[in-house]
Amino acid sequence: MYTGQFLYCGKKATLVVGNVLPLRAIPEGAVVCNVEHHVGDRGVLARASGDYAIVISHNPDNDTTRIKLPSGSKKIVPSGCRAMIGQVAGGGRTEKPMLKAGNAYHKYRGNHQHIGHASTVRRDAPPGQKVGLIAARRTGRLRGQAAASAAKAD
Repeated sequence: MYTGQFLYCGKKATLVVGNVLPLRAIPEGAVVCNVEHHVGDRGVLARASGDYAIVISHNPDNDTTRIKLPSGSKKIVPSGCRAMIGQVAGGGRTEKPMLKAGNAYHKYRGNHQHIGHASTVRRDAPPGQKVGLIAARRTGRLRGQAAASAAKAD
């Protein structure tokens, strides 16, 4: 792809890198990326840098297509799912050495969870577990027992 390139979408689009077609219109062995998992979900498979999927086969009987994912696993998706022709840019990004800690700093500076308050339990907080009858057979009010015990007393 290049700046200013016209991209065409739909079942009548030509088989050119960057165009988006339904899988049923893409021949077997074609390299695709940004593949939909369900029809209309706007592409979820083979989207990372340098990734691509390969169309293995079409099954017109149940209208499905078998694709090979970047992980090597094979997946069956509906043939109406759309896919972009070609491979995602940025392949080999992880192969370049970091060379110094300052470059790795940004890598490990990710978005980590942050509660925003102390996570220690207060002294006066009620116990959360291991109270009462552990693994009780039943709980709740005993019903119908008072009459039986009254009859025994007589």
